[in-house]
Amino acid sequence: MNKVLVIGASSAQAQATARLFAAEGSRLFLAGRDQQKLDDVAADLKARGAAQVESLTLDLNDFSRHQELIAAADAALEGLEGALIAHGSLGDQAAGQADYAVAQGELTTNLLSPISLLTILANLLEPRGGGCLAVISSVAGDRGRQSNYIYGTAKGGLSVFLSGLRNRLHRAGVRVVTIKPGFVDSPMTAHFKKGLLWAKPEAVAKKIHCAMLKGKDVVYAPAFWRLIMFIIKALPEPIFKRLNL
Repeated sequence: MNKVLVIGASSAQAQATARLFAAEGSRLFLAGRDQQKLDDVAADLKARGAAQVESLTLDLNDFSRHQELIAAADAALEGLEGALIAHGSLGDQAAGQADYAVAQGELTTNLLSPISLLTILANLLEPRGGGCLAVISSVAGDRGRQSNYIYGTAKGGLSVFLSGLRNRLHRAGVRVVTIKPGFVDSPMTAHFKKGLLWAKPEAVAKKIHCAMLKGKDVVYAPAFWRLIMFIIKALPEPIFKRLNL
């Protein structure tokens, strides 16, 4: 896979993944809302071996520009082969449960924006009969918890959408990869106390890169989260609702 669109390219996990593709000499197209950050990422990727790095600055919640973004990436790379959707926000649960407008903003960023982008990307790659769409969801979407159920709702909905999209595109030869990280030590989580369950963006990036190349369907990163979430999902509701999670 040599022609990859990275959406939300300034995020820690996206940058780390893009570096792995750059080391292979891939051609990359970056999208994000901060031009200076995109320029910095692009310079870094070129230094690491990327054959080409282009970028476009936009607010990814501006759905009217999604078609423009994907068309620009497809043209610049002379035929898009893969895309990583990595943008998102980790909102304030308390603020969201107190004010629906806040919750709506989180759902727009973490669910509706990726769905809009995926719809366009799927319709581009399906008739071509190949390609890979990888999207960062979250283990938070596996079961709603009081501490982050608005974020979890968005990620849970996204995972269901990806499951259906994977089913649709399988026959066309287009791979759809759902990435479910656990706790990741990044600027977005800088205010959290870190512990043994936390992973570095580079570790998650290796899982993403491998999954995009080898066609895995659902990837937990790190892998031990698959067992953790299996246990959490298996808890009976009368017990689960009493837990302070």
